[in-house]
Formats: sequence, structure tokens, C-alpha cells
Amino acid sequence: MSKPVAREPQRRNSRSNRARILATARRELGRNPEITLEELARAAGVVRRTLFGHFPGRAALLEALAEEAGESLKGAVAAGARPSEPASHALAHFVLSIWPVGDSFRMLIALARHDLGAERVSEILEPARSAAAAILERGQRDGLFHTHLPPAVLAVGLESMTIALLEEVNAGTLEDDGSQVAVATLIAAGVPEKEAGVVVESVVAERGVSAV
Repeated sequence: MSKPVAREPQRRNSRSNRARILATARRELGRNPEITLEELARAAGVVRRTLFGHFPGRAALLEALAEEAGESLKGAVAAGARPSEPASHALAHFVLSIWPVGDSFRMLIALARHDLGAERVSEILEPARSAAAAILERGQRDGLFHTHLPPAVLAVGLESMTIALLEEVNAGTLEDDGSQVAVATLIAAGVPEKEAGVVVESVVAERGVSAV
């Protein structure tokens, strides 16, 4: 006796709708944290009933986004970890790994003031912030980065700069694959401009070879 297959297309369609809703919400909430669920449904190309079928309310949608963002950031931090490389190279790897999920950062910061609360957002961002601070501390200890700011404070400043530059990309005033932001981050951390460019160029080449 053959197994019923009619439900599988429905399940695939449901998963596709959920993924599209989350992707749309991640983008739109980063732009406008006060957007309504009805507006999100229209932007995602689904009816209101479909959105509410997946997420019964705003809180449920935001928590799903928070969990998704947390997992994306954890994966990016793990992918960018280079504990055995010089801190300047490690920081470049970190930035280039985080950049593709930058919208998650931007969305979470926007939601911190409106919905999720600063404590929940800090909890989600903690792995990335701790990793950045650890790289900066190592670089300060090795004489690669300036020391006039504590590592954790410097990490927050660099995070804010990254989010601001991501805003410029989204606004169309900057086109970047993460390499320019990586150079800017190294310079802000205290690496001379020419050296920062050489480091990032080397890291980009290494990551390109690793991806093949």
C-alpha cells in the first residue's frame, strides 16, 4: 500500500511561507520597528490568516526572529573563529563572517528599544560581543590594537559602526561585501590603514580558497 503524498506539498508550502514571513519581517522590522503584522503579511505576499497561522501574535513572531538571529550569529561567530592567528587577522575573519548576517544585528538593535527589550537582545548578542572583545583584548595585549578603551567598550563601539555602515549599504550609498567594513574596523581598532588593507586582502583570499 502506497503512502499518502498529498500532505508533503502542503508542508513544503507551509515551510516556504514561514521562511518568507521571517525573511520579510527581519528586513522590514530593521527599517521600521513599528510595522504592523498586517503590513508584514502584505509585504511577505501572504494573507493575514497565513501569517497568524504561523505566528499567533507579534510576540511569537519576534521571539522566532530572535531565536533565528541568535542561531545565525552563533554560526557566524563559530565560522569566523581564528584563535591561532594574529588578532588583526582574527578580527578581519570575525567581521567578514558576521557581515552576511548583519541584518540580524540591525534588526535586534532596532527591536531592543521597541519590543524585545535590551536584556533579551543583549542575551542574544552576547556570544558575538564576547568573541569580539576577546579578539580585541588579545590584540591589545600583543600590541596590535590601541589600548585607550577597554576591549568590551571598544567592541560595542565597533559594533555600532558596523550597524551604521550596514544602514548605508541598505540605503544604497555604500556597496560592500564586508571587506571595506573589515578594513574600517581594523583601522578603528588601531591598525595603520595600509596594514589593515593588506590584512583584509590576505584574509579575503584565504577565505576564498577555503570556500572552494
